[in-house]
Amino acid sequence: MCGVLGIVAHEPVNQLLYDGLQMLQHRGQDAAGIVTAEGTMFHMHKGRGMVRDVFRTRNMRELIGNVGIAHVRYPTAGNANCSAEAQPFYVNSPFGIVLAHNGNLTNTEELFKNVCFTELRHVNTRSDSEVLLNVLARELENQVGNRTALALSDIFAAVAALHKRVHGAYGVVALIAGYGLLAFRDPLGIRPLCLGKREENGHTDYVVASESVVFPSLDYELVRDVAPGEAIFISNEGQLFSQQCAQEPHLMPCLFEYVYFARPDSVIDGVSVYQARLNMGVTLAEKVKRTLDLADIDVIMPVPDTSRPSAMELALHLNKPYREGLFKNRYIGRTFIMPGQAVRKKSVRQKLNPMNYEFSGKKVLLVDDSIVRGTTSREIVDMVREAGAIKVYFASAAPAVLFPNVYGIDMPTREELISYRRNAEQVAAEIGADGVVFQDLDDLKEVVLKLNPQIEGFDSSCFDGRYITGDVDEAYLQHLSENKNALATSFVVPSLIEHSVSVQEDEDEEE
Repeated sequence: MCGVLGIVAHEPVNQLLYDGLQMLQHRGQDAAGIVTAEGTMFHMHKGRGMVRDVFRTRNMRELIGNVGIAHVRYPTAGNANCSAEAQPFYVNSPFGIVLAHNGNLTNTEELFKNVCFTELRHVNTRSDSEVLLNVLARELENQVGNRTALALSDIFAAVAALHKRVHGAYGVVALIAGYGLLAFRDPLGIRPLCLGKREENGHTDYVVASESVVFPSLDYELVRDVAPGEAIFISNEGQLFSQQCAQEPHLMPCLFEYVYFARPDSVIDGVSVYQARLNMGVTLAEKVKRTLDLADIDVIMPVPDTSRPSAMELALHLNKPYREGLFKNRYIGRTFIMPGQAVRKKSVRQKLNPMNYEFSGKKVLLVDDSIVRGTTSREIVDMVREAGAIKVYFASAAPAVLFPNVYGIDMPTREELISYRRNAEQVAAEIGADGVVFQDLDDLKEVVLKLNPQIEGFDSSCFDGRYITGDVDEAYLQHLSENKNALATSFVVPSLIEHSVSVQEDEDEEE
């Protein structure tokens, strides 16, 4: 999962992009990048790490222009430790294009072969996002032909052709040198993308972002979500154009956005994430009533922070005390999006600290947003028991995660999932809890649908194994299980040029 951001304004956008990325930091902590456009010239800075660590004053001063895009990265394809895979990516032809992508493609291997061996373009990293950029560049070339200027119809036709070639999930922002900002969303709307604007001094400035939470902090207002399959083009002069570019678009967003990834103060596809999580607590409370003996529960506690709304509403619905017994060190990154089990496990106890007074002698129901690998849950249960709890139950606001997610969430193999071939009782034994309760999938879907009946369905593949792009089968999943990075490494052509990006130095830097 990543975060993308694009702005067309009548003032310098470097600070706006930086501030917007800070609001999207929860979507990726591996790398960050900003590109601004000054006429036909791009100014780029990107690197590994948090937004606050990647950019220094001198970097910001060099990001000149009133138009720009930005990205925070959470690796799902490619090499998590490779600085070259920080986005945005750049290609010089046609016109010069930079692109930032949130999501994951499912036919990257096929696309790579076509891009490199048929269309004779060069891909320098393992990232599916760079492949996507080259597909867009090729389709723009096809539309322009022998002409030297780009027409609006060329842009929309190129996106329409891209939709036919590319499978998977993608929310994209791109700059075309000398022309403006292009944004588009996959035909099923799996990954979120929304449009905002600000009117000031007779001008209208526009922003496109993965989540609406960006807009208030920049003094913009939410206009609407980008429709599945839709492309939006905003010229450097601030004129906005849009067109549906997919043949059969359907609104089928990722359920995990509402459960975990999105910030609670975002609105995605007309659904308040906070309200959805409150309502998840109500349906989960009903499941707890059917599953556990309520007399055996003294107190309800959230595993901060994502599960707090669900836990509060669950406690209210069960008429049980709600307490905060686990406290978060906010200077430790989100464990779920850290590459590698060893780093993830080590960081749990650095991240959460139990307050013994709240646990001593009590029977506790912990509420978390989900149980994926079980590593974090197991550590938390151990900590709570060490803090004095005599019984520990665990409730998940999400259903059991049973299948890999191939659309941009880092849980790629079934063997890594604690619920794979285990029922709730067996999961409880694995994490050391006295009982585990999972949300029912139908209840979760109903919670979101009630908030926006216009949603046609969901990507719920990690819960039910139904892959809505129609190109993921058992052989595909088996390929993932055999080699976690098979799709990322099998199509890589060694580069003859060592690619590098800016490295942050500490000496003599202005803060």
